[in-house]
Order: sequence, then structure tokens, then C-alpha cells
Amino acid sequence: MERYYLAVDIGASSGRHILGTVKDHKIVLEEIYRFENGLKRKNKQICWDVESLCREIKEGMKQCKKLGKIPVSMGIDTWAVDFVLLDEKEQILLDAVGYRDERTKGMDEKVYEIISQEALYERTGIQKQIFNTIYQLMAVKESNLDSLKRADSLLMIPDYFNYRLTGVKKQEYTNATTTQLVSPQTGDWDYELIKALGFPEKLFKPLSMPGTLVGGLSEEIQEEVGFNCKVILPATHDTASAVMAIPFYSKQEDLKDNPLYISSGTWSLLGTERPKADCSLKSRKANFTNEGGYEHRVRYLKNIMGLWMIQSVKAEFHKNGADYSFSQLCEMASMETIPSLVDCNHSMFLAPESMILAIQDYCKIENQEIPQTAGEIAAVIYNSLAVCYKEAVEELESITGETYPVIHVVGGGSHASYLNQLTAEFTKKTVYAGPGEATAIGNLLAQMIEAGEYDGLKAAREAVLHSFAIMKYVPITQIQGGEFNDPKIV
Repeated sequence: MERYYLAVDIGASSGRHILGTVKDHKIVLEEIYRFENGLKRKNKQICWDVESLCREIKEGMKQCKKLGKIPVSMGIDTWAVDFVLLDEKEQILLDAVGYRDERTKGMDEKVYEIISQEALYERTGIQKQIFNTIYQLMAVKESNLDSLKRADSLLMIPDYFNYRLTGVKKQEYTNATTTQLVSPQTGDWDYELIKALGFPEKLFKPLSMPGTLVGGLSEEIQEEVGFNCKVILPATHDTASAVMAIPFYSKQEDLKDNPLYISSGTWSLLGTERPKADCSLKSRKANFTNEGGYEHRVRYLKNIMGLWMIQSVKAEFHKNGADYSFSQLCEMASMETIPSLVDCNHSMFLAPESMILAIQDYCKIENQEIPQTAGEIAAVIYNSLAVCYKEAVEELESITGETYPVIHVVGGGSHASYLNQLTAEFTKKTVYAGPGEATAIGNLLAQMIEAGEYDGLKAAREAVLHSFAIMKYVPITQIQGGEFNDPKIV
């Protein structure tokens, strides 16, 4: 009898329910439900509609019942840093404000009045991002102190969904590390820091690791969806789940147990796994971060703006009547020779009203050729991303003293052949790409390991290699109009 596991993978623009099972030693996926997500303006802030997302989670679970494929367990992963506050009656106190909202403007300075940026990095190892939870909480403290004092619970977004399904509150480790309030030395909340910042200590409960049982579905949820199953914590931070799905190559000499990776999606997270955090001055100046991973691994990485830029441009073209696919934009970009480059990590690309104008304005300010056509704009984005990857790789190798011959791309961006080839060319490294559904697969792996399907992460990663097509891109001397080194299946 087949055993099904359900991954609920919710991203910034959409969510999906994916059933996973093991057949003939291979992981088989089936997407059974998909729904839209997005930030919405409410009370002059950009917020997540968590109630709508709760309904969508249950609708996807009902689909399992309709298909007669009842999961033995389920897990939920989402983006990081955002949270909800609950009062003692378990009601949401404030809107679930999203990380792209401007409420954190100036909050870094408020934090640095209490602890310096240098000391904060030494304590947490987390890179400065103005949307980190620490700055969001400071914004709540500054503008809604009464609500913060009334709060009885703080739950990161996936923790909140788990609570709504089970009635059990747990704070999961990988997502918690992105708050910039966790000590990499202890693997627990830094209560001394929390107290100094004036945040209520009672909001921060003991952390739970991926693979932990949250509980069964509440009676109310069982009645609504038509079944009961275990709710297991995956690595609830979607990037942490994606990194779990990096295939393990036991017979490839050019690959290490801890290869360089790019988790490529709305954001590009470039890094490697390490046993300990690097909270050094050199690491801080390079803006690398030490986020939590499965079994307390450290995801040592750098955030790069990622496919958000091309996603925004595509949507903007569509709004203006030009409905290009991503493959069309890649093809057009490959035919262009425009030399202009932008800093993908510049704040002007975080949430501009027009991404096209932001790119053009940046080029104008830097006295570069201004892209005009869709192909030129796409070329600037893809080439700029590849250059950002190259620079981040060079910084990482300098900091770690390691040389990495291979970069492994997982996530939706692993399907972007043009960008993968550019990455190989600019970095002069072999690029392995896939699986595309890395986040959902990593979510499932945490459940499957807990259920005894695999004897640990290494065995699970070997199963990923055997279950999904992995493409290999080799550097070539020069990329010209549409000329590619044909990728090969590993």
C-alpha cells in the first residue's frame, strides 16, 4: 500500500499542495492543488491575507480526500521573517505585514541605539536585511507598543498555519534564525538580546527542529477536510527545505558533500552548508548570513535579488499588452549584446512601482547604455544576476579558503537554461541544475526521514539524484547570439 506525504509549499506569489510517495526507490510527485498568493494593501501597509491562505491550505487537503490519497503526514513551508502576534484569546492583534512594506524604514538605527551593527552580527551571524524580523518588531514597538505588550504569542507564518490546523504552537528553528534573534552558538533564542531590545521574552518559546511532530489535526479540521494525519515540521523556511533537496553524488569526484548551491527563485540564495557559523568581521562586511538548516547545519549564504526582477518585468510587459513567456524573454536576451549591468542587490529594485524604469534609471545614473527593448532589459537582468553570482562565489571562496568546482542550482530557476549557462560562463564552474521542485521535495524529505523511509539526509539526497533529471552546464569561452553548450542530463 502506497504511503503518501503532503507538502504545502507557499511562496510569495503562489502556493501548491504536492503529494509525494516512494515507488521503486524513487520519489514520485503529484501536484494536486494550486492557489494564488500575494501582498495586498491594507490600512496603508502591505500585508498577507493569512485567513485566505488558511482556507486554501484546507481546500488542498480536501483534494487529498477526493482523490482517495490520504497522507500519513503533512508539512508546511513558506518564506521567512514575517510573523503574526496573537493575544491571550488567540486572536491576531495586528495585520500580517509583509517584508516588502516600508514600516522598517529607519528601524535599523533604532536597533543600533541599543546594540551596534557589528555586535549584532557577532551575536547572531545574520546579515543585515532591513526587512528582518528584528527590525519589523522594532517597528511594532515604535508604533504599536500597546499591541506588543498585549501579545501572548509570536508565530512565524508557517508556525501560525500549523497552529490553525492542530491547536499546537511550535516555533521552528530554521525560520526562527531569520529573525536575527537566535544565537548560532546555542541554537536557541538570544534572550539577553531580546530583553535589551525591549521585546517581551514570553513571545519566544523553545525552538523545535525539522522532523518534529506538531500534532494531529484538530477535531474541527478533521471534520472539515475529511481525514486525520500527522503534522510534521519540515524546514519551514522554504530555502532551508530547498537546500535539503540538493542531490548527493557519491561517485562524482568533482563534487563535495557540501557543494556551492543557488536556491533560485524570487530570491537567489547562494551559499554552502557548514558545521559552524562564521560571525567574523570579514563575513559581515561581505554581507553573508548564517541561517539555520536541517540538523543544525549552517546555511552560509548571500541573498541576491533573484528572479524577482524578471518576474516583475514580465508582469509589467503583460500589463502593457505584451505577454512574453520566460522562455521568450530568455531567447530574446540571448540575442542582445548590450553591455549594461545593474547591482541586483540595490534597494531601488526591492519594490519599485516600475521595475523597467528602475533598471533604466540605474543605467542612466551609472552612465551606461539604457536598455529599451524587452530583449535588452531581460539581457541586463540575466547578465547582472550572473555577475552577482560570480562576485558572491569569489567572496565565499575567499572567506572559507575553499575552492568549489561546482555550483548546484535548485528551485524554479534551475529551469532557466540561459541563466544557468551564463552562470557557468561567468563563474568558470560547472553548473548542475535541478530539481525544480526543490522546496516541496525538501519538505517531503523531512517527513519521509521522520517516517523511516530514508535513514537520514544523505540517503534522502541520494534518492533525489536517482528520482529527478539533473542538467549539467559546462563553461564555454564565449556566449554569442543563441549559441549554447547543450546541457546534458547527469
